[in-house]
Amino acid sequence: MGSGQMTDWQGKHVTVAGLGVSGIPAARVLHGLGAQVTVVNDGDDERSRAQAADLEALGVTVRLGDGDTLPDGTELIVTTPGWRPDKPLFAAAERAGVPVWGDVELAWRLRGPDAAPWLAVTGTNGKTTTVRMLAAILEAAGLRTAAVGNIGVSLLDVVLGEQEYDVLAVELSSYQLHWSPSVRAHSATVLNLAPDHLDWHGSMEAYAADKGRIYEGNRVACVYNAADKATEDLVREADVEEGCRAVGFTLGTPGPSQLGVVDGILVDRAFVEMRHKNAQELAEVSDVDPPAPHNIANALAAAALARAFGVPATAVRDGLRSFTPDAHRIAHVADVDGVAYVDDSKATNTHAAEASLASYEKIVWIAGGLAKGAVFDELVAGAARRLRGVVLMGADRALIRDALTRHAPEVPVVDLDRTDTGAMLQAVQEARRLAQPGDTVLLAPACASMDMFTNYNQRGDVFAEAVRELGAR
Repeated sequence: MGSGQMTDWQGKHVTVAGLGVSGIPAARVLHGLGAQVTVVNDGDDERSRAQAADLEALGVTVRLGDGDTLPDGTELIVTTPGWRPDKPLFAAAERAGVPVWGDVELAWRLRGPDAAPWLAVTGTNGKTTTVRMLAAILEAAGLRTAAVGNIGVSLLDVVLGEQEYDVLAVELSSYQLHWSPSVRAHSATVLNLAPDHLDWHGSMEAYAADKGRIYEGNRVACVYNAADKATEDLVREADVEEGCRAVGFTLGTPGPSQLGVVDGILVDRAFVEMRHKNAQELAEVSDVDPPAPHNIANALAAAALARAFGVPATAVRDGLRSFTPDAHRIAHVADVDGVAYVDDSKATNTHAAEASLASYEKIVWIAGGLAKGAVFDELVAGAARRLRGVVLMGADRALIRDALTRHAPEVPVVDLDRTDTGAMLQAVQEARRLAQPGDTVLLAPACASMDMFTNYNQRGDVFAEAVRELGAR
């Protein structure tokens, strides 16, 4: 497969694996470039049939109910990110010597010669916040940019669209990186690494290796988390361009080639003259919303990538001040009777919940849901001294309850054995009973939401609604 010029695609037999948010745009784009496109899909439900009909009207072949067999003559597979590497389709492709790309790889190959460079972000938690902070900083510097990728804005649409950009802030998931062998960012960061999606990757080592692909071929800076040695190890292992630097971020005082915090000020000792002696003030901790430790780390990572692109210090400050966090990320809902109620429904795994719990001194914790294979001992042991009480709900709440019995036996626990729509209101009422003035009631479930809710957004909305009902009484 060539660099993606129109002539390269004429008559090429390309199989797109999976309908859905990335498969359908990929099929349309490839068909438009003159490729012979076949879409294969596991499902054969009403929605899939409607999507197939739309594509077939264009002249795309769609095969429903069989995502495992490699269509005859296939020269390339373009897969949606969610398809696991151990699927029979990919084994068949390997035997036949057929390359497999993700939609991100396809977008990278279709970029024009003067395309905007990518500043890329991955990590177990904090990706979307960091990418949006980065875009805000770049905009404050007067650059034409957008937050794209795994954030919900298709890279294919951006790369092939009319709008011109100076630089792109790109969120990449481990799934996307797995299928992106030739993506080369200007600069990139792995924010943190904790066990997640291990059912997809097969092991922690494979998961880390896929995250580490983001550093391959970086030109200016590989940004790592000084508090997370695994991210620094990935930088060491990466094959980068001559002159590319390792730049750390830390919540402590930064050393040379690091960004960090001194007396409530975010400072840069990486992108300054005479960095062994000098530091550049970038912003105040109070410019970060919310100023929780893990969010300050996100801000430092975003600042490092922006500084690697040559952005002035004032743009870091202005960008952070203009940034508004997404809903359900440590969002303060209300104060009721001297108790703060905080919605961090986005904390769908233990690593995210750990960061959330570390942000408050005395907590009544609302937790539980679908554990996705997680274990909770380390999380509970680390948070035990902060816990005033715990309210548990959801399918796998017993796993958290058992960890509390082992590591925080003195902490009162309310176990709600119900999954109806009124469960969250009862959880909030129980939390209010346990809380004292000055405490924080924190929804940080450490679990996925789909046992009781459509998604984490709905879970957070129902929590906020329950809190408002509490305040109205």
